[in-house]
Amino acid sequence: MCGGVTFQQEQETIRTFFPNPKSCLPVRSKRGQIVLVPWGRREKQPGFTPLGGWARLESIHSGKWNNYNPRPVKIMIDGFMEKDQQGNSHWYTLGEDEFIQGLLTEDAGITRIYVVTITDPQSQHKSTRWPRILKHQENNLGE
Repeated sequence: MCGGVTFQQEQETIRTFFPNPKSCLPVRSKRGQIVLVPWGRREKQPGFTPLGGWARLESIHSGKWNNYNPRPVKIMIDGFMEKDQQGNSHWYTLGEDEFIQGLLTEDAGITRIYVVTITDPQSQHKSTRWPRILKHQENNLGE
């Protein structure tokens, strides 16, 4: 389900995990720059966006996120971590031409990023959710 990520920032390898309330994900801006954006919302954090750090693709298509000015973005990471049903961590590496689709939201002046997920049999997590991995030339929403 993508509970942690690794990426490069200023020649340093960063590992961050969703449970950390200060976690940010690297997002490619419209101008091509990499910007760090807070990852999801946790209890006691301000705003009204959904709690958690993930957005199901089908919930995006059904309009659940429409009140939060949603925008598809590219999360530029090297790899991600998923826990299996026993709680063991497994790391997966993305190819150089791949990214994880993110959903950028705005609410009460706060911008947040959510990892877009799909149901996928390769997920070892009990939710069977897997981050939506795309190649740079693909349409972000797959419509």
